[in-house]
Amino acid sequence: MALLTVKNLSYGYDSQAILTDLNFSVNAGDYLCIVGENGSGKTTLMKTLLGLREPMSGEIIPGDGLKKNEIGYLPQQTIVQKDFPASVREIVLSGFQGQTGLRPFYNRQEKAQAQENMQRMGIEALADTCYRELSGGQQQRVLLARALCATRKVLLLDEPVSGLDPKVTTEMYELIRSLNHEGITIIMISHDIASAVRYASHILHIGSEVFFGTKQEYIDSKVYNKWIVAEDQSLTTDH
Repeated sequence: MALLTVKNLSYGYDSQAILTDLNFSVNAGDYLCIVGENGSGKTTLMKTLLGLREPMSGEIIPGDGLKKNEIGYLPQQTIVQKDFPASVREIVLSGFQGQTGLRPFYNRQEKAQAQENMQRMGIEALADTCYRELSGGQQQRVLLARALCATRKVLLLDEPVSGLDPKVTTEMYELIRSLNHEGITIIMISHDIASAVRYASHILHIGSEVFFGTKQEYIDSKVYNKWIVAEDQSLTTDH
């Protein structure tokens, strides 16, 4: 059953549409990568899916009982966020804020789940460390653990490997794939089409041309082959 169905969606900002009449769906267990040129509106689309921006027209229909506070979100980090003066444990626990309501504290179950998610991300030994003292890769693991506290169903990730070195990037991709294999649906923005094709089950390519389908359908498409040609030309020009 579809967790999210997008019907005839038009979105943008300041009354200016970036994309119109977009249609796609995400089923439980999918790993969807959203790719496309810079400025094609990938982050704006994700914010619209999250309800942080109102669609200009069309519908975003949640399914399978999915509620807004059951979506884990890992946004692109700003410089200010990277310097946040809180412990790893405090940041991970803050993933429950959408579920605590008026309750001013975290209960025993939430604390246990936060500990479990830190273990899943391999950061339990850093629980009392100040977030600002961590490496970029460690910070992303903390934010993934935080996002997991908000959901058992679906994670929305905006460029989760941005700024990471190749080794840490590979580790992060493998972590995300393992979460998907555990049954968590992944919707991820990526600038790296090659890695998207390696890891995703489905691709949404937006920009001057729009494509949505399975990974194999994307590999067979004109949209992907145009990207391959452009990438080859770019490499030739660089050399």
